[in-house]
Amino acid sequence: MKYYLFIDESGDHGLKTIDEGFPVFLLCGVLVSEVEYFNINSVVNSLKIKYWNNTNVILHSRDIRKCNNEFKILFDLTIKERFYEDINHILTSSNYNIISSAIDKIAFIKKYGKLEDDVYEIALSFILERTIFCLDEMKDCKSLEIIIEKRGRKEDLKLSSHLHKLSQIGTYYVDVERMKKYAIKYKFLGKKENSNGLQISDLLAYPIARKIITPEGVNISFELIKEKFYTKNGKRYGLKVFP
Repeated sequence: MKYYLFIDESGDHGLKTIDEGFPVFLLCGVLVSEVEYFNINSVVNSLKIKYWNNTNVILHSRDIRKCNNEFKILFDLTIKERFYEDINHILTSSNYNIISSAIDKIAFIKKYGKLEDDVYEIALSFILERTIFCLDEMKDCKSLEIIIEKRGRKEDLKLSSHLHKLSQIGTYYVDVERMKKYAIKYKFLGKKENSNGLQISDLLAYPIARKIITPEGVNISFELIKEKFYTKNGKRYGLKVFP
């Protein structure tokens, strides 16, 4: 069976400036089988038709929170309540695994300095590594396609080179033969290409990042999705905070 890994981010990956209100960069991976993704795609499109009568709307976490653009309809609290109920039902009832990686930028700089290497690559390496762990357990995966949101031509070329390198040499915990077993392919998509998988990843990324920034705070969205993280022997393998 084919699996997809949809990857989106929350926060700024740069180390030159730090937003003290959001000092974390988080990369969120959503691992889902081709069969289940067909179902997710269908229910997400049904939601879009229900509220906008078309499937062209892009579910963007920030726009939803701020009631921007198409989401101005959420100023109507009755619509907002129904919309959140529908979104939460999709996120809790669908079958997928979250594998995410976060960089606490302040702690990272204190420990390693302002490295020239993109912390995006560090987070991505971890996610790919844990994805292989997860697929090994599932035993039905024949191929993996990684879908990453575009950031810019220069950034995408750099990331493409990093992914190619991983496919040639593996990682510390996953050797190259184990990596090649899944015939990994990857592609970059922009928001306008309207990937529901990337939109799900975007919706999940923000509450995870918020949980890391304020672990003791009330975070209903995180509580709804926390069982979706990839776990092994009772340990949450699908969430790593660096350093």
